[in-house]
Amino acid sequence: MSKQMLLNCHNLSFRYQKQAVIKDLSLSLQSGEFVGLIGPNGAGKSTLLKLLLGLNKPNLGEVMLGEQALSSLSRNEIAKRISFVPQDHSIDYAFTVSEMVAMGRTPYLGNYRTETSQDLDIIENALQRTDLMHLKDRYADQLSGGERQRVFIARALAQQTETLLLDEPTASLDLCHQLELMNLISSLTAEGHLAVAAIHDLELASRYCSRLVMLSEGAIVAEGTPVEVLTADNLKRYFSIEATVAVSDLDGSIRITAHNPVSP
Repeated sequence: MSKQMLLNCHNLSFRYQKQAVIKDLSLSLQSGEFVGLIGPNGAGKSTLLKLLLGLNKPNLGEVMLGEQALSSLSRNEIAKRISFVPQDHSIDYAFTVSEMVAMGRTPYLGNYRTETSQDLDIIENALQRTDLMHLKDRYADQLSGGERQRVFIARALAQQTETLLLDEPTASLDLCHQLELMNLISSLTAEGHLAVAAIHDLELASRYCSRLVMLSEGAIVAEGTPVEVLTADNLKRYFSIEATVAVSDLDGSIRITAHNPVSP
């Protein structure tokens, strides 16, 4: 399967009030990749995701969606090509799980058209892939944080986009559902989708991501395979920890043992 450039940004900068949050950042993202954005708190991971989605407008630089400037596209056009799973899982109204997932079809239906049989099949498939069929008639605002997270992921799957952006997708999930989600994302990228996720768990990121992009103070400080990026030197310099990094000879998985914080 040939790779296709889906998202590309060059010399991207973003300021929030007077503070520079993203600094002269360039990044190319292709189909079939599972890219993990890692870095300490405040590194700019969530802000970068919002720039790639067009929710934040860069002060300098441009995000390209394929051959088109993201800024030239309507929100509906973007929603047909990029789906987003936010970090905030709050639900303000009493929608059922099925109704929430059905919102993923809005870019194709508008606000008033009724779902077709094809739409209903897509919604059911998204519910099944996220282990939510048994909760489909429950009100989403009554679910646990982890269950609500899976609802947002199912809604993103129902959008059927080529690109999936996720902000800390495993944060509220138990270990079983963390692994199920990461396996699901991996299966989507194997089908040719692009997934970009801000991930806090470095070992989980190293196990599943094909490429890691390490951010610090709004800039890319390391990029490459998990083995190339998750070095003891990088953990000391950018995460402020003394750590031992071990790579398994069996499957290439990485084990990080943190010893001590680095004194300022």
